[in-house]
Amino acid sequence: MTGRDEAPEQAPEQALDLDLTVTLTEAPGGPERVFTLVRHAGGPTESNLPDPAGAIAAVERFGEGIFFPPSGPPMLCTQQYGGPQVAVVTGAFGGRRVHSRFSLTDGCEIGRWRALAPLLGGISGSTGAI
Repeated sequence: MTGRDEAPEQAPEQALDLDLTVTLTEAPGGPERVFTLVRHAGGPTESNLPDPAGAIAAVERFGEGIFFPPSGPPMLCTQQYGGPQVAVVTGAFGGRRVHSRFSLTDGCEIGRWRALAPLLGGISGSTGAI
């Protein structure tokens, strides 16, 4: 069966614990902006991001692979430049320590940035055309 009949069989996913700090610079030597996103199972979300719900949805959608990419041969990425912005995400994701750098230096990095744009503060270049 479909619709309502399937819902009771699907166990709701437990909320992932997040305690992330994003340090963002829009240009080398420029001022830093700091955003936080904290959510513990059963507790409220604490954040100074413009879209905390969007940030949580993006982090949950892409999971740990966005912060802890698998090792292996280097990826082939388009050689394009999206801007000087850099975001460093530190903290904890589901109990694992995070220290991940995001930039707009090539097609792969631009893709990672766009995937987590709500977490990275939604600055210019984060969601717009590059």
